[in-house]
Amino acid sequence: MKKLPVALQLYTVRDAMGKDFIGTLREVAKIGYAGVEFAGTGSLSASELRSVLSDLGLMVAGSHVGIEALEQELPKVLDFYAELGKPVIVCPYLPEERRKSADDWKRTAALFNKVGSTCRQHGMVFAYHNHAFEFEKFGDRTGMDILLESADPDLVRIELDLYWAKFGGQDPVAFVKRLGKRVALVHLKDMAADAERSFAEVGEGILPWAEILEACADTSTSWYIVEQDVCRRSALESAAISLANLRKMGLG
Repeated sequence: MKKLPVALQLYTVRDAMGKDFIGTLREVAKIGYAGVEFAGTGSLSASELRSVLSDLGLMVAGSHVGIEALEQELPKVLDFYAELGKPVIVCPYLPEERRKSADDWKRTAALFNKVGSTCRQHGMVFAYHNHAFEFEKFGDRTGMDILLESADPDLVRIELDLYWAKFGGQDPVAFVKRLGKRVALVHLKDMAADAERSFAEVGEGILPWAEILEACADTSTSWYIVEQDVCRRSALESAAISLANLRKMGLG
C-alpha cells in the first residue's frame, strides 16, 4: 500500500470555515490531518495564509479553483499558490452548459490543455476533479472518455473522486487502474449502504478500501484527500472519524 499523507478538503467543513476560517484550520490540525485542500481561501493574503498554515503544521495538498478564474485570472491564481508551496491546481466542476455534447467536452479539453501548460510553466500540476456526470454517454463514449482522449495527459491530470465514480456507474478499483499515472490526487469518500447512496465517512460505507488503496499504489497521487460533501453529524466529527478509520488501514 502506498504510504502518503492525508489531507482534508475544506469543502467538508465549509460552514465552520465561513464562521471562523482560522479557528477551523486549527481544529483540522488538532484532528491530525497533515494538510488541507482549499475550496476558497477566505480573505487572507497568500503570505498571511502561509504564516497560519506554518504555525499549525499544515501543508497544502491542492486547491479547487473555479473554471472562470482559470480562464480569466490564471496568472494571479498561480502567483497566489506559488507562495503556498505550488500545490496541485484543480478545476472542481464543469458547469452544465459546458458539457452538453461531445464537442463541448473537446472544447473543455482544449481549454484544460492551455491551463495545464501555463501551470506547468509555473512549476505546478493541473488536474480535473470528476463527479458523476462525466460518465454520461455521447454515442459510444462518455464525457470522461472524450476528455481523457482529447487532453494531453502530461498537462491535464485527474483528481479522482471515488464516491462520484461509483455513483456514475464505475467500478472504483477498475477506474483507478484505468487512470493509473494520470491520477494526481485521490479523494477518499465513502458511500452509505442506503437507497439514497448517501455520503459516508471513509470506512463506514460500501467502497472496497483495501482493493482501492492497493490500486492507488500504481498511480501518481501525492496525497490522499478526505472529502465528505454532506455530513449527518458535525462535519469536524465526520472528518475525525474518516481519519481514524484511515489510520486503522495504515494511513495518516
